[in-house]
Amino acid sequence: MSERSKNGARGKRRSIVRTVTVGGKFTEAEAKMLAEQAAQRGQLLGEWARESLLSSGLEQVRNVESMVLFAEVQALRLILVNTLEPLLRGEQWSAEQFKQMLLYVKSNKQRVAAELMDSYRSGTGE
Repeated sequence: MSERSKNGARGKRRSIVRTVTVGGKFTEAEAKMLAEQAAQRGQLLGEWARESLLSSGLEQVRNVESMVLFAEVQALRLILVNTLEPLLRGEQWSAEQFKQMLLYVKSNKQRVAAELMDSYRSGTGE
């Protein structure tokens, strides 16, 4: 019985026509495990696989977006740390010094964010 006729037998109708097929090769054990996962959720294997792949892809996009935002927050932190301390000591900055500091922040924010994230993951914090 095809997946479409199984869906029809369960009373579901598709309003979106899906025409692209994505497949993969699995061992017997892997296929059995995937089928069990789908069955535990009351889904056909194809439905479960589709939802799992889409969910995983969206999670990866969210992770990238989160890391970009985290890097920008770290850039703001670098600006504050590198600017406030000298200003509180009464130092005056030229426009060129500030521009150099902004270039430093731009070129180092990803590294600083990655290092800080690694320290959080390892449990050492800042």
